Amino acid sequence: MIEIPAKLIRNHSAKAPEWLAGLPGAAARYLGEWQLTVDGDALSGEASLILPVVRRDGTQAMLKLQSVNDESESEALALRTWNHNDVVAVLEDDPATSTLLLERLQPRTLDDLPDHVEATRILAELLTHLMVVPAPPGIRRLSDIAAGMIEDAPRLIPMLADPAEQALTWRFVAQVTELLPESGDRLLHWDLHYYNVMAGTRRPWLAIDPKPLAGDPAFELMPAVWNRWDDLVATGDLSQAIRDRFGLMLEVTGIDRDRALGWTAGRILQNVLWFTADGGTRIEAELKAVADALFA
Repeated sequence: MIEIPAKLIRNHSAKAPEWLAGLPGAAARYLGEWQLTVDGDALSGEASLILPVVRRDGTQAMLKLQSVNDESESEALALRTWNHNDVVAVLEDDPATSTLLLERLQPRTLDDLPDHVEATRILAELLTHLMVVPAPPGIRRLSDIAAGMIEDAPRLIPMLADPAEQALTWRFVAQVTELLPESGDRLLHWDLHYYNVMAGTRRPWLAIDPKPLAGDPAFELMPAVWNRWDDLVATGDLSQAIRDRFGLMLEVTGIDRDRALGWTAGRILQNVLWFTADGGTRIEAELKAVADALFA
């Protein structure tokens, strides 16, 4: 019997009860088809069940079961498109269910690295490798995501209670609108933060868990900027620490500053629209702090 982690039950008992109920059966199916033996406790991400397994030849691996959606359906394709030295390896996959058998990495992420500046530099160096790869056909496009934001803005921005926050958000809509005609065609990770870079055995650090998108690499910066938040606060000058981290990402990757600011405005806009769609009436404090640091 596979014990489903409580975190996964909390996240999906309401929105995907059928998928959750089917997980034990799905796990049993792939354990049999791919001749795998479970050799550890079940783990979970925000939206996936992960089982430590051993293949018939003795190779250790991780079986990842997840629901099929826009984020998961191209994960295997993206991981196989990037250079093998930069990302976790796909050993088996079933496109019909977005189920993956992945190489087993070390239980350590860039979030565990004591020095957050060093962690940011490592993440940025990894991004320099990922961001030059053209997106393969069939990947979702940033242009469509951005156009959807612009379309949703008139309905959702008025839900913000503070007129100044409404004005700031409209400013971000204008920046995204300006960038929309040249949204890019590189293969983007979309969620490249410190928890999604893990230590490997064949390489020091490898990216995991992409949400593939075709677009401008400048769209990739925001997750690194506002993760490891406590490290930024601990510097005693939050705004400067945000600017320093953003500047380090630009220095390492060579991404154009104006485009980086424009697409980071887009990432803030995206989150504000998500929050207001869920009933929020104020810009989340961390997002507001990033906006104040970079755009004041």
